[in-house]
Order: sequence, then C-alpha cells, then structure tokens
Amino acid sequence: MDTTLAIILIVVGVLVGVAVGFISGMTYRKKVAEREIGSAEAEATRIINEAIRGGESRKKEMLLEAKDEIHRSRTEYEKEVKERRAELSKQERRLQQKEEALDKKLEAFERKEEDLARKVQRVAETQAEADRIKAEQLETLERISQLTQEQARAYLLKSVEDEVRHDTALKIKEIESQLKDEADEKAREILATAIQRCAADHAAEVTVSVVPLPNDEMKGRIIGREGRNIRTLETITGVDLIIDDTPEAITVSSFDPVRREIARLALEKLIADGRIHPTRIEDMVEKARRDVDRTIREEGERACYETGVHNLNPELVRILGRQKYRTSYGQNVLNHSIEVSHIAGLMAAELGVDVMLAKRAGLLHDLGKAIDHEVEGSHVQLGADLARKYKENPVVVNAIEAHHGDVEPKTVIAVLVQAADAVSAARPGARRENMENYIRRLQKLEELTGSYPGVEKAYAIQAGREVRIMVKPEVVTEDNMIILARDIAKKIEAELEYPGQIKVNVIRETKAVEYAK
Repeated sequence: MDTTLAIILIVVGVLVGVAVGFISGMTYRKKVAEREIGSAEAEATRIINEAIRGGESRKKEMLLEAKDEIHRSRTEYEKEVKERRAELSKQERRLQQKEEALDKKLEAFERKEEDLARKVQRVAETQAEADRIKAEQLETLERISQLTQEQARAYLLKSVEDEVRHDTALKIKEIESQLKDEADEKAREILATAIQRCAADHAAEVTVSVVPLPNDEMKGRIIGREGRNIRTLETITGVDLIIDDTPEAITVSSFDPVRREIARLALEKLIADGRIHPTRIEDMVEKARRDVDRTIREEGERACYETGVHNLNPELVRILGRQKYRTSYGQNVLNHSIEVSHIAGLMAAELGVDVMLAKRAGLLHDLGKAIDHEVEGSHVQLGADLARKYKENPVVVNAIEAHHGDVEPKTVIAVLVQAADAVSAARPGARRENMENYIRRLQKLEELTGSYPGVEKAYAIQAGREVRIMVKPEVVTEDNMIILARDIAKKIEAELEYPGQIKVNVIRETKAVEYAK
C-alpha cells in the first residue's frame, strides 16, 4: 500500500515538474519573441525615417530638374517663335513684291490688249477695203474676158490639172523606172551576199557504197555455202551485192539510200562479228535498221541545231531527218533544206524581216519529200498538211505551199523561201536531172510490182535490170508463181519505159521457226 502511494506521488511529482517546465519554457519564448518584435519595429521605424528623408531629397532634385527643363524649353520656344516671325516677315515682303510685279504686268497686259483691239479694228477695215477692191477687179475682169467667175475658175483649174497630170505621169514613169533598177540591183546584192555567206558544198549522190574487207577470205564467208549468205542478205535488204575482182572490198548497189545504208551497216557489223550465217544476218540487218532510225533522229536534230530552229515537234524532227536519205535530181534534200534555211535567213536579215521565222520556213519547205513515196500527193501539199497537223505558224504553212507557186505567197517570208529554193537548186553542180529520172523509174518499178496481192516485198536491183519479188507462201502457190511472174512482166512492158530488158525474179520461201526451252 505504501509502495503504491509512493509510485503515485512520484508520478504526480513528475507531471507537476513537466507542467512547471512547460510553463517556464513558454514564458521564456514569449519574452524572446517580444524582444525580437521590438527590434524589428525599431528597424522598421529606422528604415521608414530614412526613406522619408531620401524621398524629400529626391523630390527636391526632381523639382530642380523640372525647373531647368521648363526654362530650357521656354528658351527654345522663344527662339523658334523669333525665327518663325522672321520667316513670316520675309515671306510677307516677297509676297508684297510679287503682288507689285503682278500689278505691273497686268497694267502692261491691259495696254497690249487695247493696242491689239485697235490693230484688229484696223485689219478689219483693211480687209473690207481689200474685199471692195477685189470685187471691183472681178467685175472688171468679167467685163474684159466676157466670162463669169465660175467659168474662169473652171478654165483655170482645167489648165492646171492637165499640166499637173502630164508632169505627174512623167514623174511616176521616171520613179518607177528608177525604183525597178534600184530594186533589181538591191535584189542582186542581197542574193549575192546570201550566197557568198552561205557557200555550201555540193557532193554528187551516188548509188553504190563500198564496204572494205579485212582480207579476201571474208568474201567467201559472206557468200556462204552455195551462196546462201549473200542471197539471204540481198533478199532481206533489197540491195545488190557486187563481189568482183576488187581486192578486199564489196560493192553495195541500190538506188534507195536507206536500203543501201542498212545493208552497209549490216555488212560492217557481220564482218566485225565474224559469225556469218542466215540467222545472224537477220539479226544484224534488224540492228542496222534501228541504227538508221537513230541516225535519222540525230540528223533531224543536227539540222535544227545548224540552222538555229528550235521548238520543233519531235515527229517533225524525225521526218526532217529522213530527208538525209532522200535526193532530188541528185541533190541531198536535207542538205538542200539546210542551205535554203540559211539563204532565206540571210536575205531576211538584209530586208529586216523575222530571221528565225524565215529560217524555219526554209528548213521545212521540202518536208513532204520525206513521205511522198509512201503517201499519195505532191510533196508541197504533203508538207503543208504535216505543218498544219503539228501546229506550225501559218506563215510557215503558206511558205511551204507557195515555194513552187502552187498558191499565192501571202508574206515576204514565202517569197524569200521561193527565191532561196531556186538559188539552192540552180547552183552549179547542185542537181542532176538524169539521177532523179533514174530513181523515179526504179521507184515506179517497185510500186508496180509490189501492188499485186500476195507480194510481201519488191526490190529493184541491178540498176533496174532485175526486180526481186518475195511472195507470201501461204497466199501464192508454186504454180501461181509462174503465172504471177508472167503477169508482172506483161504489166511492166505495158506501163513502163526502160532500156534493154528487166528480169522478173519471184521468190517463194517457207521457213519454220521454233525455240527450244
């Protein structure tokens, strides 16, 4: 019991001690806080007082600065006012002087106006006096001449008119004669200048090409066993291969330059390759055809580049390139077109006409000759149709139509193309009539023999002394071959004129091709 009481007393004592300590701590903290608050208030009071003293000082400084600024602004304002007043005074003096000058001028103008009025009055009086005197003179003249005024005027006018008409006729005749002489002289000068500046070379077109061989052994390989290689090449290309005693050379003969070029290229490829047999020949001929097509495109582009004619339709460029393999009276048509373009451009420059349009018309004037052997119609009409189809300038179309006088020239450029075409064709050595007639005869021979049903290809060879005809084996039988050859020979005799005789050679060949896979 005593122990329990003791514990209770101890606990109570501890709690009392804790309470007393807590109260003591709180009291101490309160005193510390009050001291800090007092220090903070004192510091705040000090800061406020310093701020008040600083504000007063800044206020005084700002007032002083404001007064200085006001004084300075007032001084500048007064100065500006003085300057403006001085300027206004100066302007007033100038205005006063101008006003005085205007008053003087007005007075002078009024005096002149009065003088002018007096002069007008005197002129009117003089005019009236002159009219009176003129009337008296007319009456006197009518009385003397016994003619009225109208009759005298008519007589005088008729006399003057007759005299002037006679003088005018003489002057017109003189001027026309002078202009004609000057125009002829100028035209000759322009043509001479154009030809001199162009000065293109001319080379005669030939109908044979020579292919060099590395050795004579190659001749035998080209001929092949029993002549099969040379026969295949001649059949596919439509040319005549002449193998004679000329060492290390084969002559390719054909009136058609495209066929001749294809055969020449194919032969060169075969010689370079070394493998010569019918299948290889067919492949090389096909490659040569592609090469010729590429050359045609390149030649068209070259012609455009040489003449400076741009923005041509690609199809027109290709057709233009085909003229490389077309001749007219022995003259290469592409070279002729380029020369006409140059000459027309030079003459246009001399006359002050559109040079590029003249060159374009000159380059395209013989466009129809590239297709006239494939399509019915004259080369003039075909060329004009092509130009219209590919949206060429109407001036170019008219120049194409008019360059042989088929239609009336509508522009100076059309006349220039006519003249340039005539100049190019008339130059010495430019054309040969015999060559053109020869080629036309062979073309006619091929057209006639190729018109029969069942004929696949027809080639005129041996300068027209032989025509080689390939027929479709499924259409023409062996028995019909004999009849076909006879019919063609009879038609040639009836419709063509030719020297000597023509051998009709009909070939029927059956081939079977299959591929092992």
